[in-house]
Amino acid sequence: MGDHEQSGAPLEGGAGPEPGMPGPVLRARAVGIDTFQEHVAYLHRACPVYRAEGFEALNKVEIRSGGRRILAVLNMVDSDSLIEPGELGLSSEAFRRLRARDGDAVEIAHAEAPASMPALRRKIRGERLDRADFEALVRDIAGYRYSKLELAAFVVATSQFELDRDEIVDLTEAMTAAGRRLEWHERPVVDKHCIGGIPGNRTSMLVVPIVAAHGMLMPKTSSRAITSPAGTADTMAVLAEVDLSIGRMSEIVRGLRGCLAWGGHAGLSPADDVLISVERPLQLDSPPQMVASILSKKLAAGSTHLVLDIPVGPSAKVRSMAEAQRLRRLFEYVASRLNLVLDVVVSDGRQPIGRGIGPVLEARDVMQVLDGNPRAPADLRNKALRLAGRVLEFDPDVRGGDGFALARDILDSGRALAKMNEIIEAQGRRVPPAPASLVHEVLASSDGVVCRLHNLRLATIARLAGAPKIPVAGVDLFCRLGDRVAKGQPLYRIHASIAADLAFARRMAIQDPGIGLGRPEDVPKAYVEG
Repeated sequence: MGDHEQSGAPLEGGAGPEPGMPGPVLRARAVGIDTFQEHVAYLHRACPVYRAEGFEALNKVEIRSGGRRILAVLNMVDSDSLIEPGELGLSSEAFRRLRARDGDAVEIAHAEAPASMPALRRKIRGERLDRADFEALVRDIAGYRYSKLELAAFVVATSQFELDRDEIVDLTEAMTAAGRRLEWHERPVVDKHCIGGIPGNRTSMLVVPIVAAHGMLMPKTSSRAITSPAGTADTMAVLAEVDLSIGRMSEIVRGLRGCLAWGGHAGLSPADDVLISVERPLQLDSPPQMVASILSKKLAAGSTHLVLDIPVGPSAKVRSMAEAQRLRRLFEYVASRLNLVLDVVVSDGRQPIGRGIGPVLEARDVMQVLDGNPRAPADLRNKALRLAGRVLEFDPDVRGGDGFALARDILDSGRALAKMNEIIEAQGRRVPPAPASLVHEVLASSDGVVCRLHNLRLATIARLAGAPKIPVAGVDLFCRLGDRVAKGQPLYRIHASIAADLAFARRMAIQDPGIGLGRPEDVPKAYVEG
């Protein structure tokens, strides 16, 4: 594997005075505040620099130290308990990217406006942008040259004034080019991705060992959860180390044909990580942003072929087949323009996949499927086989329609389990802990048929219980759509390791358990392709 760096890396360069021009010198101080993908600096109001330079709260400043520079949003401090007048406090992200040490001399100066600010203002007005505009915008976003307020304006503008198809192509290309791009020097390099919104949907942890056991190259880099109770990286971290360097990941993939790693160190499409930090709190996930986010990450990872899972259901991101088909056509257009072979699968998103919601519980489900355990969730197994089969059909030696049976043979023979164990050993095996011991069971309030399993509600209850930050927390489901239950029968069990977390989750479950009971005819029909 090879890779190369593109311009616009967030640690180097930026607007402001020419390199070498001195500014006021202060002492760096790590204040230990997590500002999540934003550089924030803290200046004491009694500091002589404050009045001499005319700084104000929310100014953007340039900070230099040891030949490196970053841009940050300035906050003013009135208490000596955080920093002293001669110090410049730095948030955790700013301190890390500046590679500073406590007490290092740092220079601070006013930052010039990002060069792409005119393009940002035009998009806020609803105007169309060209490729050069998007390239400039993405460079400045990846370079942390915008504040969260300015980024929020961009995200809202691209959501309100929806990008046309060619704008999405330009944005995707710009996001791909702004960071590292991996080269594997072979075809096909395959991947599988779900647009999200379905708890427990850990099919990637089954698809990767099945496909790798067949011999196809599948270097899977996944994200950690931000607003969900578990991401693939969170769940894999229960079983093995996922924080891998590019070099180590390359060795594993070359030797075993696959991996399941966290993508945080890869530097793939870095502007996407910055934009996500704004989109998620706003709960904005417009189709253009979704397409550019997903495809830029896959292209940067060196993928040539992708199976894309679009779940459809009453509480999924996509609520109707018509909406799914519009999204499918958009993905297909952009992928074809960027020479990415794409196969879209529309799947059943009416309810969570598997039983567990939360890293440890989801890892249990995955290993049960790989082990052939009779208690393994059948829906997780079947969906993983369907998706793995579609990936295997990218192999020119596999006939169309034969992928499912081939995937099933690899799983049932134990080859997938053996491959998963090889990957786990290579990445660094961990012993999975037991689910959290503080529990509360949510009981059926009446007799009836399960006709509603609300994805977001159940995910929120699992998060309140502590997942994913506490991997042993979460929700263990005991029922599926169409099941007949009796009054007092357990519907699911909440696991928590902190009493307060259990109380929060229990309170939400009392308000609305996320499971509805009714008659058989009330069960929503599945929107699934054949």
